Amino acid sequence: MTSHTIPLFAEIANVIDAALDALETAGTLPAGLPRGAVTCEPPRDPSHGDMATNAAMVLAKPAGTNPRALATALVDELTKDARVTSAEIAGPGFINLRLAPAAWIDELALIARAANDYGRSGMGGGSVVNVEYVSANPTGPMHMGHCRGAVVGDALAALLEYAGHEVIREYYVNDAGAQVDVLARSAHIRYREALGEAVGEIPEGLYPGDYLVPVGQTLAAEFGDKYAAAPEAEWLVLFREKAVAAMLVMIRSDLALLGIHHDLFSSEAELQASGKVDAAEAWLRAHDLVYDGLLEAPKGKTLEDWEPVELPLFRSTKFGDDQDRPIKKSNGAWTYFGADLAYHFQKAQTADALVDIWGADHAGTVKRIKAAVAALTGAEGKPKPFEVKLVQMVQLLRDGQPVKMSKRAGTFVTLADVVREVGKDVVRFTMLTRKPDAQMDFDFAKVVEASKDNPVFYVQYAHARICSTLRKGAAEGFGPSDANLPLLGEEELGVIKLAAQFPRVVEGAAAAREPHRVAFFLADLAAAFHAFWNVGNDRPDKRFIVAQDARLTEARLFLAAQIGQVVRNGLALLGVEAAEEL
Repeated sequence: MTSHTIPLFAEIANVIDAALDALETAGTLPAGLPRGAVTCEPPRDPSHGDMATNAAMVLAKPAGTNPRALATALVDELTKDARVTSAEIAGPGFINLRLAPAAWIDELALIARAANDYGRSGMGGGSVVNVEYVSANPTGPMHMGHCRGAVVGDALAALLEYAGHEVIREYYVNDAGAQVDVLARSAHIRYREALGEAVGEIPEGLYPGDYLVPVGQTLAAEFGDKYAAAPEAEWLVLFREKAVAAMLVMIRSDLALLGIHHDLFSSEAELQASGKVDAAEAWLRAHDLVYDGLLEAPKGKTLEDWEPVELPLFRSTKFGDDQDRPIKKSNGAWTYFGADLAYHFQKAQTADALVDIWGADHAGTVKRIKAAVAALTGAEGKPKPFEVKLVQMVQLLRDGQPVKMSKRAGTFVTLADVVREVGKDVVRFTMLTRKPDAQMDFDFAKVVEASKDNPVFYVQYAHARICSTLRKGAAEGFGPSDANLPLLGEEELGVIKLAAQFPRVVEGAAAAREPHRVAFFLADLAAAFHAFWNVGNDRPDKRFIVAQDARLTEARLFLAAQIGQVVRNGLALLGVEAAEEL
């Protein structure tokens, strides 16, 4: 058994690369052809083999040859490796590989050696990625509309770190808009209420939630009745600052319930006060990317009901947008886009790539902010990578019926209430069981259901079942051992083959910025483990503990321990603790 130090898919990718080098040396393949599109991955149909490569398909045309002819030459080279027991050409030139059982057994030993680092990658090369997520207005507690983006962003940050990037987890505090003035006025009412005034119903347009009651009490304790009858101009800025600070304490507390902690909270108000928005405008003007022009009339408006106004406009059409966008309003205040543009300019100073996690309701602004980042970071012709991941809303259900709003929040169900009812791990895993841009129903009954239809339970049950098996084995005098792993048969190898995909799943998910791929993989791995376990229900010789065969038992316990290790590694990326018993 040959010991390898990198995951098997990466090992065989190197074998393919070496075979292509050999063909270049022999003159069969022109030297220097780019190989970036060459892949080594599982075939779509497992019956076709263990791994497949498209090398002949993608290199034949630039090499000026026929794909099958190149594949034939490549097969001759690949089968020189002792791990490759067969290499077959399929279709127009794909190559399906079958590996010796010893190669998969060796991968199981690698999982044991690497332990928590199995799947960790240096792919990122230490490049810095800024992941901005949540960034909810600081006007109240977190609600389930924020939850999904929070989990997606946090899992993505962990995934990128595991794949070799440095990550900055950032929260952008929108504390400069009209909504924080509304917050201040709402807090003022609760302040007067705390002083004993009967304030009645909270007026339309203000925040009615009970969460502002303690804010009002704190303001009353600090200022007495000093601002109870004072004109708004005397207290608005002060109350805004105090209320925003209180909301941020609440937001941090709510996010901590989900295990989420940001590295950086960036204030929009501070950004504007620092002059950085002006600096961004000056930079854009110097590069002819902002000009003073007339804003086009909105669709459906005529000259009779639209007065053209000259405003500073960003040339977003130059970068694929459908019209140039104003960065200031007619009163000289910054538009949301103008401030956002400067904020991204600031982020780009400390990161090599940017990722924003936004609610799907912001889809209309994606094109323009991408244009802005391309302009701001592409002065030398190579803009910094920037992606926006849109996250759909979550519909809360209880036994199929919509959940009523929370009195505390005033208009929505709070994240804290949901986490306290079903637990952090259930919430986090569930948020990753569908692609972020797909609609999601969160049914309180179904997410805690103990059935194979609930992936949260099924994955946790796999890990708990493994832990239980190892405990039972120890009680009967058996422990995991790699001394007799060749005794493992085809069914066991099938589970190992799936587990061995974890490192490539990590790299693929990190490259695509899609942490849900890890959750999907864990569901598949759990299903494969349970399927093998269930075979033992009918066939005692297929059980993990076969009392009369100590060598086979210890080999299967070693297999179980390593599958448990992969499950733990995957759950850790999702921010979910692996259950040891259920």
